[in-house]
Amino acid sequence: QEQLQESDPGLVKPSQTLSLTCTISGGSITTHNYAWTWIRKSPGKALEWLGTIAYNGNTYYNPLLRSRTSITRDTPKNQFSLHLSSVTPEDTAVYYCARDVRANYYSAINSTDFTSWGPGTQVTVSS
Repeated sequence: QEQLQESDPGLVKPSQTLSLTCTISGGSITTHNYAWTWIRKSPGKALEWLGTIAYNGNTYYNPLLRSRTSITRDTPKNQFSLHLSSVTPEDTAVYYCARDVRANYYSAINSTDFTSWGPGTQVTVSS
């Protein structure tokens, strides 16, 4: 059974870089045509896609956040990570990793575009 689990971000203060790691179990990060994604949800706001890393290492980012977003992977550990720099309180959200099942990674999203969601991790940016 494929399961994803987000790491605990710990304390995040304004201007710092948020780093989160997603660990995949019961599956492989390099499975052909699979893609892995980071999504966030703030109360009262729509689900927001941050970026995706495909099985071959190609990355795709939300253009609105591209300048401060990086997704990397550690294939021996079956992990991929999100790095969001220069965070502000507006980055406060629940962050999820999941598998991206869209054919077009730049298409509009809803929850059905993703599967094997992790439980999510609360990130609060505050001084």
